[in-house]
Amino acid sequence: MNVLFEEDGSFKTAAILTDNDTSLQVETASGKRAKIKAANVLLRFREPGCAGLLDAAESQAETIETEFLYEVCGDAEFAFGELAREYYGHEPGAVESTAILLRLHAAPIWFHRKGKGRFRKAPPEILQAALAGLEKKKHQAAAIERMTADLLAGRLPAEFAPLIEQLLYKPDRNRLEAKALEAACGESGASAPKLLARAGGIASAHDYHLGRFLFEQFPEGTDFPTHEVAAEPGDLPLAGVRAFSIDDAHTTEIDDALSVTPTADGWRIGIHIAAPGLGFAPGSPLDAIARRRLSTVYMPGRKITMLPDGLVERYTLAAGGCPAALSLYLDVGRDLVLRGHESRIECVPIAANLRHHDIEPLFNDETVAAGTVPPFEFRDELLLLWQLANVFEAGRGKPAANQLGKDYNFRVDWTAGDGDGPGRIEIEERKRGSPLDKLVAEMMIVANSTWGRMLDEAKVPGLYRAQNGGKVRMTTQAAPHEGLGVDCYAWSTSPLRRYVDLVNQWQMIALLRSETAPFAPKSDALLTAMRDFELTYAAYAEFQRNMERWWCLRWLRQQGQTRVPARVLRESLVRCTHLPLVLRVPSLPALDAGTPVILEVEAIDLMDAEIRARFLELAPESPADEMEPEAAPE
Repeated sequence: MNVLFEEDGSFKTAAILTDNDTSLQVETASGKRAKIKAANVLLRFREPGCAGLLDAAESQAETIETEFLYEVCGDAEFAFGELAREYYGHEPGAVESTAILLRLHAAPIWFHRKGKGRFRKAPPEILQAALAGLEKKKHQAAAIERMTADLLAGRLPAEFAPLIEQLLYKPDRNRLEAKALEAACGESGASAPKLLARAGGIASAHDYHLGRFLFEQFPEGTDFPTHEVAAEPGDLPLAGVRAFSIDDAHTTEIDDALSVTPTADGWRIGIHIAAPGLGFAPGSPLDAIARRRLSTVYMPGRKITMLPDGLVERYTLAAGGCPAALSLYLDVGRDLVLRGHESRIECVPIAANLRHHDIEPLFNDETVAAGTVPPFEFRDELLLLWQLANVFEAGRGKPAANQLGKDYNFRVDWTAGDGDGPGRIEIEERKRGSPLDKLVAEMMIVANSTWGRMLDEAKVPGLYRAQNGGKVRMTTQAAPHEGLGVDCYAWSTSPLRRYVDLVNQWQMIALLRSETAPFAPKSDALLTAMRDFELTYAAYAEFQRNMERWWCLRWLRQQGQTRVPARVLRESLVRCTHLPLVLRVPSLPALDAGTPVILEVEAIDLMDAEIRARFLELAPESPADEMEPEAAPE
């Protein structure tokens, strides 16, 4: 005697060896012996043999129509053998009974299980809903298959066009498009960005990386919402100075300018900071814009300003204008000793916007040290400011900026391009710590520390940068900045570009006008602005570093450069000699830090922003290519 039984959700057959009341000892067709519960037995039979029952039943079940079974069975619960008897019109054999069982078991939408071998037909309304769901799944599966095939063939499915950003940066795995993209990635072995780029969904690798940042930080886009026009600064006194700024060629948000006015016993040095804080107040719609952005975003070839263009144009310290400014005047004796200071809110005539590329060929370490600076407008003022900067730097006991290493200027020509996308990149090296760098940095340190001290002494809260034990943090309490050697340091000199500086400017304006400061001590608005700024500013800085790295890789491909000079940082880490690019080279032998080497570029992946290089050989020493030190403290 043989039995058909159910085990772990599947049907099996076996020959009976011992038949007890509640259990049976059986042997399967494969020769395996087992003990099964009698309650699990669905059918006892003699023919066919246990090895052939299921095969014969499956073949016969294929001829049975599920819909017909549903129509002929009643509404009451039934056993499969009962339905087999009614279906065949006679006492069914083992194969016939099992065929009905298999067909019922394979149609859970039509027949609900009620126990071992027992079923009940699904209510019509439930059946129709289930069938509709099944049909929907079929259509969805077909759509996924079609979209997957399109992607593998390099075609962008029509459904993808409005969803590219979501699919790339925050995919919803419940969407059919995300499932199709995942399936195509699995079949092709390519990443989602590369698949979509091949299909035309991404214009370039640059757009992919920029798009991720914008998706995360500017989900509503970078256009400014409709806003009111900034207010006029009011009737302000006119400063009797000829001020000038010092910036690179692409700076449009000119926050700071300097002036030098001779006095009877020395000079009056003016540090003039753009005053957008006079044009709108905390809590205004313009403040909401600045508060949301918190900083200007910088990247090679582009920037996203914190403030609308119209406001920037009104308050930037552009040459030929007389914009409102918050000025700090330093009274300096002929011995370059600081005798006192005064702060004013005024309009400042801007005589010139000096640019690094114009001035540095004339005013640099060599010409200043040799005393051979040729004549040009504001030469004498710059020489005096440089001398004063040295005095200030010595007084703090800390350098304003690294005296070694390089800065890099990225210039993108968007009218050009190549197979990697639009834009042609030029990367220019610039020696760090030039006389221009030093004099500007020292004047800004004086302004930030002086105004920070004034706020603290007046018990007006501000936002400070503090450093203790090498860690830089922001705080609402005046605290020393060890890296700069000052007792307090409140960012105040870039209000067009940083929200922290704008907050401190509002506080300073209130202090100078003897008004109640807009931000009270320990106010939630001040604390949340500080926390949000720190997070956002760090995210913007990381994005800038990542895009500069990407453009370095693009430059290497653009130049077709495969041999790259570098210096060892540590272990397998190197820094390229003429690029701000750090990379890992697994093949690098054990070498001392600073050892010059030549690398061979094997592959560059712009979509992943990765480079693979191998150690080629040692390079000759070059004194001009010194190692870059760590960044100066902020």
